[in-house]
This record gives sequence, C-alpha cells and structure tokens, in this order.
Amino acid sequence: MTAVTQLKLHHLALTVTDLESSVQWYGEVFGVHPVIDVPHPGGVGRILADADHQLMIALHRHETNDGALSDETVTGLDHAGFAVGSRADLEQWQDHLEAHGVIRAGAADKPLTQSPIADEPYASVLVFRDQDNIQLELFAPAAH
Repeated sequence: MTAVTQLKLHHLALTVTDLESSVQWYGEVFGVHPVIDVPHPGGVGRILADADHQLMIALHRHETNDGALSDETVTGLDHAGFAVGSRADLEQWQDHLEAHGVIRAGAADKPLTQSPIADEPYASVLVFRDQDNIQLELFAPAAH
C-alpha cells in the first residue's frame, strides 16, 4: 500500500438559511472575514477566513433551501469541533459567545444556545449552536 500525505482540514462548508446574517455572525464569533464568493448552480458559497487563512469557513446559500433548521440526528454533519488550549480558554469563549447572542442554557439544544462546560476524561468541551442550529464544539485538553 502506498503511503499518503497526512491531511489537514482546509475548510468547513456549511449550508445556511440566511447568508448575510450568517456571514456577520460567523465573522464576529470566529474572527473570519469574507474573502471570495464562489457561485455554484442554484446558489453561492462565500468563503470566510482569518488573517492567515488558518481557519476557513465556507457558508453556502442554496435557492432550494426550505429554511429547515439543522438536525444532527439525520444523515449529514453531526457537528464541527475546534481546539483551544485550555479550560480557561473555554471560559473566555463562554463570555465571548454570550456577547454575540449565544445564551447560556442547561443544554445547547436550540439555536443560539450554549451548554455548560463538560469536563470529560478525554477533554473539556463547550457545545454551542449557530442560528441554523448547527452544532459546534470547542475542545480543551483534559487536565491531568
């Protein structure tokens, strides 16, 4: 078997119901800005990136989108996970998310909610959802 090059995530692509609103929210929350629009049949993808292009998120609008919220219990994206350096970073993210309309709740079970930080054996995790109910997670290494 031929050895292949180890992959690194290039971008995360998400379908959203309101492109302009999502561009604003993702820009404010993740510090990414529009780089280019990529038209495709029936819609457009807008590529957002941070200053050094280490984080790139493509938000897609499709004319056939019926406006239904995302649901990880059906085939497709379950969630996207991002790494942070420490549990203290997660605590800062809780405040940052709240400042951008993501309210603290007992569970991240509806749009624009965030869960309490869960300290699991494998990591500390902060779960939150965007306005389309897409589940996003932040992971910090487990304390040893």
